[in-house]
Amino acid sequence: MLSDLLDLRSDTVTQPSAGMRAAMADATVGDDVLDGDPTTRALEARVAERLGTEAALLVPSGTMGNLIALCVHTRPGAEVLLDAESHIVHWELAGAAAVAGVQVRPVRASEDVMSAADLVAAVRGRGRYEVPAGLVCLENTHNGAGGRVSTPAAMQAMADVARELGVPVHLDGARLWNAHVATGVPLAAFVAPVDSVMVSFSKGLGAPVGAALAGRADFIAQADRVRKRLGGGLRQSGVLAAAARYGLEHQLDALAHDHAMARTLAEALDGAGGARVVFPDTNIVMLDLPHAAADAVVASVRAEGVRASTWSPTRVRFVLHRDVPTERLTAALPRVADAVARALVGAPTSG
Repeated sequence: MLSDLLDLRSDTVTQPSAGMRAAMADATVGDDVLDGDPTTRALEARVAERLGTEAALLVPSGTMGNLIALCVHTRPGAEVLLDAESHIVHWELAGAAAVAGVQVRPVRASEDVMSAADLVAAVRGRGRYEVPAGLVCLENTHNGAGGRVSTPAAMQAMADVARELGVPVHLDGARLWNAHVATGVPLAAFVAPVDSVMVSFSKGLGAPVGAALAGRADFIAQADRVRKRLGGGLRQSGVLAAAARYGLEHQLDALAHDHAMARTLAEALDGAGGARVVFPDTNIVMLDLPHAAADAVVASVRAEGVRASTWSPTRVRFVLHRDVPTERLTAALPRVADAVARALVGAPTSG
């Protein structure tokens, strides 16, 4: 049965804890579109306080939060510069083009994640027929790079490039909580270089739904209108806001345990069948394979009771989260490493 499997496909598979369910049941609610939901307003104020911004806005998902930021910061026909392996490029169904009317300019990182030097190298000239830059987007932690953390200094350097271009900076901070817990750096320090940030509640914090968009008060006022246009206006949203607030106040520090489990998993898998791990900064373990066998590896580890996901033909992703029992994971590690090795030996190689 699926319930018997350790699900390491994503930290979005987390279930609301008993305390979170109780908070949802007890939430005071109102109509947030008409005159404001009190629990939602309290969450938004708390998020803004933690991030060091003037205001925040609850949105149904991180993808919507990023899309709203694109719509507010840019105008159709502009170009958005961002890491070529970013979530906005690969996993948000071209919303930048389809809805915001902007094109993305993927910046190829010279190392794990985009740097200021990479950004400078990708900037177009100012010729008559060259597409103008409209926005720079950052991602922290960086999902595709294995949950890699960018330091505030690195973010500031990229923001300085954006300022020279005269464009704002948006941060996809879906897992910014993980960066904060992993480094001890205050959340506000990560946010200080940017003009807006999206943070998610439905991943490591364990809420069933929701994200927040934060920034200046005038930006959030515009974002509120775009949220409504996209169908994201919520009514008795306090039920969801209560879950997000509970996760933020009671389950944030537990992310450190997820990070520790990720390191344990990485150590167990590194070298299995010639595979190599991207050693994790946070809770994501990327396993790089010596040849294209990701589907075979995923099937093999599933047979041993662990669900992982194919990231690319040569890369498998494991994500640790609060609903992974430490004892069961520890017991499964030798079997999973053997399963990886068996799959790589049995899978055909190209050439």
